[in-house]
Amino acid sequence: MTSTVPASTHYIPENLPSHLQHYINGHFVDSVGGGTFDVLDPVSNTNYATAAAGQQEDIDLAVAAAREAFVNGPWPQMKPRERARILNRIADAVEAQEVRLADLESFDTGLPITQAKGQALRAAENFRFFADLIVAQFDDAMKVPGSQINYVNRKPIGVAGLITPWNTPFMLESWKLAPALATGNTVVLKPAEFTPLSASLWAQIFKDAGLPDGVFNLVNGLGEEAGDALVKHADVPLISFTGETTTGQTIFRNAAAHLKGLSMELGGKSPCVVFADADLDAAIDSALFGVFSLNGERCTAGSRILVERAIYDDFCDRYAARAKAIVVGDPHDPKTEVGALVHPEHFDKVASYVEIGKSEGRLLAGGGRPEHLPEGNYIAPTVFADVAPNARIFQEEIFGPVVSITPFEDDDEALALANNTKYGLAAYIWTQNLTRAHTFSHNMQAGMVWLNSHNVRDLRTPFGGVKASGLGHEGGYRSIDFYTDQQAVHISLGAVHTPKFGSIADPSAVRR
Repeated sequence: MTSTVPASTHYIPENLPSHLQHYINGHFVDSVGGGTFDVLDPVSNTNYATAAAGQQEDIDLAVAAAREAFVNGPWPQMKPRERARILNRIADAVEAQEVRLADLESFDTGLPITQAKGQALRAAENFRFFADLIVAQFDDAMKVPGSQINYVNRKPIGVAGLITPWNTPFMLESWKLAPALATGNTVVLKPAEFTPLSASLWAQIFKDAGLPDGVFNLVNGLGEEAGDALVKHADVPLISFTGETTTGQTIFRNAAAHLKGLSMELGGKSPCVVFADADLDAAIDSALFGVFSLNGERCTAGSRILVERAIYDDFCDRYAARAKAIVVGDPHDPKTEVGALVHPEHFDKVASYVEIGKSEGRLLAGGGRPEHLPEGNYIAPTVFADVAPNARIFQEEIFGPVVSITPFEDDDEALALANNTKYGLAAYIWTQNLTRAHTFSHNMQAGMVWLNSHNVRDLRTPFGGVKASGLGHEGGYRSIDFYTDQQAVHISLGAVHTPKFGSIADPSAVRR
């Protein structure tokens, strides 16, 4: 059975706020209409705070502040080095609060504390990376000998609307905030309503670092209210969204009226393909970590494991044995490997897929709530084998600690199975055959492929998916491209030959 941790008093961080406000134009404020919503602790499922519930009027105020800061404020006009200094001060402040951030993130999301501890450092690294990039970046300059010099001038676009998810929220917010601010834009952040706690820390961090008022604004609220108003706002030319695919489709439709720039990282159902020649120990380690870390609440989770028939039975036995030994318990316990799912609504969704899976595959591990955890949003790491490619647990994103395992006979069948979903975010391939590794990855319908590795992110590379997994890419220079307008400037070096329309040498020849 699933390993347990000793019963202990549920950890509650000190000095928790009882109410979370918006942050608009340098001030913490409540909603204009006074509305609030409850914020739950995922271990006890009790309310620990209320949050201001943003509506159209609150978004209007935040966008107006951001627009004013963009048009008349100093931020867009600063030299890259000046903005970089502030970004590095932001990174310093984030690193200085690493322990506090981890405590809040673990408490608010249910993530194991050992996994939450790295999130602040990754967030800080995002700001340092883009601080370096905007100073070092250069753009194309082309010379047409004796005729022209052409160069590219990059300009910030305006107010960027950032809508972020509830899984590792603080770190994922930094993925958007860092490049948007680095390139001179102003922002309105709408964090996920399930997890507003860590987002509330950005305001003071930014203020202390010297970010001018109005450059950063935050409006809490529900997606269909605050998020919808942000997407539809005429003065917000950019929307960067991370979340599930159906919400992305709604944003796509609503952004069309104003032809907004869109970057959307959406759902995933990523395959992990294990060939018979793979380093099986390493593959099992990676395939376990890839779906059960972060409670399985990760868009790039390798939740469909495809295993070559020759090693299928051995893989299933060893994988299931390891899954049963995963420690499930209170998120703050350092022994915990899988904590509580973020919210009872999400728990119900994942639990329903576990029940569906019992009729679609052979249950090898887990299958519901751990016996030692009768309360809270806990799901035991669940493994189904012999899952057919038309099964719902094979096709649909579950976003929890649930994995399906399916056999294949040869490379062609493996590729067909790997590509057989509407999603195309990530893929993981395990083989020692170099030719197969490259040819297989090139034929994968996925925005990102890892060979003989789990998800190890390089900030310089594009991050995003294909098919129903997203629109566009961010990361490195792709983020710079998204958050800037690229203006081509052409300079003549000498006389330019221009046909003389309307010029006639003999006026008497003009037909009257």
